[in-house]
Amino acid sequence: MKKVKITISGMHCAACSGIAEKEIKKVAGVKEVSVSVMTNKAIIEAEDSVNVEALKAAVDNAGYKVVSVK
Repeated sequence: MKKVKITISGMHCAACSGIAEKEIKKVAGVKEVSVSVMTNKAIIEAEDSVNVEALKAAVDNAGYKVVSVK
C-alpha cells in the first residue's frame, strides 16, 4: 500500500470535494480517499500498482486541476 497526497485547485465547497472524492474512488486499486476543500488536498491510500497518472486523470475528470503530487 502507498499513500499519495494531491494538492487540487478549483474546489470551492463541500460538494466540490465530494465530486473529486467520488472520481478518485473509481480508480482501480484505490482503497481510501479523503478530500478536504479547506486544505485543497486529497489523501489517497492505494495499492502499489496504482498509477499516479490515473489519479491525476480522475481529478481532471472531476473538473479540477492537480497542483502537485507527493
